[in-house]
Parts: sequence; C-alpha cells; structure tokens
Amino acid sequence: MDSVTQIALGATLAAACVPKQSRRKAALLGAALGTLPDLDVVLDYGDPVADFTYHRGFSHSLFVLLPFSVFLWALLWRFTDVVKQAPKQWLAGISLALVTHPILDAHTAYGTQLFWPLTRPPESWSTLFIIDPLYTLPLLIAMVALLIRPRAQTTQKLVRFGLIASTVYLSWSWVGKIMVEQQAAQQFAGQSIRTFSTPTPFNTLLWRIVVRTEGDYYEGFYSVLSPQQTIQFNRFDRGDALLEQAQQVWAVQRLDWFTRGFIKAYNAQDRLLIADLRMGFEGAYAFTHAVAAMDASGAKAIPSERMPRGYNAGDLQFVWDNLTEVKTQRVVPSEALAGD
Repeated sequence: MDSVTQIALGATLAAACVPKQSRRKAALLGAALGTLPDLDVVLDYGDPVADFTYHRGFSHSLFVLLPFSVFLWALLWRFTDVVKQAPKQWLAGISLALVTHPILDAHTAYGTQLFWPLTRPPESWSTLFIIDPLYTLPLLIAMVALLIRPRAQTTQKLVRFGLIASTVYLSWSWVGKIMVEQQAAQQFAGQSIRTFSTPTPFNTLLWRIVVRTEGDYYEGFYSVLSPQQTIQFNRFDRGDALLEQAQQVWAVQRLDWFTRGFIKAYNAQDRLLIADLRMGFEGAYAFTHAVAAMDASGAKAIPSERMPRGYNAGDLQFVWDNLTEVKTQRVVPSEALAGD
C-alpha cells in the first residue's frame, strides 16, 4: 500500500495498544515503524528486474520483522521509562505496527515475500488497489486526532472506529474477490485455467480479471454492482514461443517466479519484452522490462531495462463509467495489439 496508509495504520495500531497518556508517543513511533520496511527501495540490487523483484523481500519478511520488533522493544525498555510502565502493551504496539505493513502489502497485486528467505513466490492476494481512499481515510482521521488530542475520549472512539472500519472494508474486499473469481470459473467451466483478479484503481467495486489458458490469456472486467453479469473477455497471445526461447535468461526466470507465471512476452525491435500481467491494463502495464536481444539464434540476455508505462488516459474514464453503471468496453490501444 501507499506510504500514507502504512503510516496511518502503524500510528493507529501502536496508539491503540498503550495507555492513553502514551498515545501520542506511540502514534509517532508507530508511524515511523509503519513505513520502515519500505526503506528497502533505496537499495540497488544491480538492475531494474532485480530491483523490482527483490523489493518487499527481506525487509517485509515476518521472519525478520517479528524478531526485530522484540529487539526494538527490548532496546526501548532498557533506555526509556515509558515502555517500562506498560511493557506488554508496548510490545504489542511495536509488533503490530511492523508486521501489519507486509500483511497489508500482501493484499495488493505487487506481492510481498512474507516468508523470505524461503523461495516461495511473493504472496499477492490482490484484494486492494495500492491506493484506496475508503481503506485509508478512517485511519488517517484517527491518526490526526491522536496527534492533536491524544487523551480525549473522542480520540479513543475515533481510533476504535478507524481500526474497525478499515478491517471491515478489508474483509469486504475478499468478498468482492470471491464473487469475481466464481463468475470467471463458471464461464470457463471444464477448462484448465489459472486466474488473477484485482480491483481497478481506487475502489473495490470494479475488478479486472486475467485468466490464463494454454498459450493464451484473457482480460475481462466485473462489477459487483451487477453480480449476474457475464464477463466480456478479450483474448491475447501470451508469447509462449518467445518464453521458450528465453527460458535460460535469468530475468525471464525471475519474473516468471515473481508473478507466478502471469507474464507475457513479445518482440519489439528485436528485443524481448516481458510484461507483468497483474498490474495495469492491456496495453498499459505498470511493469514491462526489456530482458534479451532476439536474433536468428534465439534470445541473448542483456542488462534489463524498465520500459515507460504506456499510459492510456481512457482507463480511469472506463473505471468511472462502469462504477456509475455506464456500461462501456475498454478499448485496447492498437499499438499494444501490434506489440503482441
């Protein structure tokens, strides 16, 4: 999730755990801890594919953050009196501010390596868009109240409301995901498929779903406001022949692992490009990397390069139209089809 959300969640959780006279201090510490795992973005892993796939790695691992929370608590207990006054409450606040960061991140499409250093692919439950105002706003209001009037009874109520409201909304996002995937399963009944569904920007009402079949993938959209609708899918070539040629290229292997196979390959000016199908829209993917040079002999690895996103200004209008029940079909840019 975005930094504002993580800061607000960390601040609110930490303050909710400690006595009221310590709420402001806990909120400030929780805000810092809530964004701490994302400092791994300053690390240079060598090339864009490595930076992309090692982000949300060790700094987001529960195997790292849980011991670190105990270490930090012990350090604060040793050198501050405030923690000694309520040691168990502060341990809970510190731990929750840290570990909820990667757990919330795992609810986005990017994915989070919760169990690093195990080689399991990132957890990508994809029930929330990376920025969702309805999730963030209750927590943000509670955090502001904590900083202004930390001991007030009203602030305590706002903290309770913020945590309950955001949790209920998060739970609802799972319901929406189940609805869209059930509908897709019905439409592809009897076929061997893999699906990836994720909310469209800033909401959990309109969902994008990618269905992988043998050699192809399909993109469709589903609104929970019209639960009986049939999803209109567009079919695209995944580029399996190109992926086969480049199977020994490390960047291809890494991206395939990182996305659990939700990638596509295409040749653009004799360079092999790999797009992450999970984030963005067809023709406007958030992460596309050039990873190999293509010639008659096959694919040869090159230093990876992240390509500019092919932003389509009509995508947000498409989302808005469907949220307001103006049923429109998304137009895939012609250059994207040519690239396939």
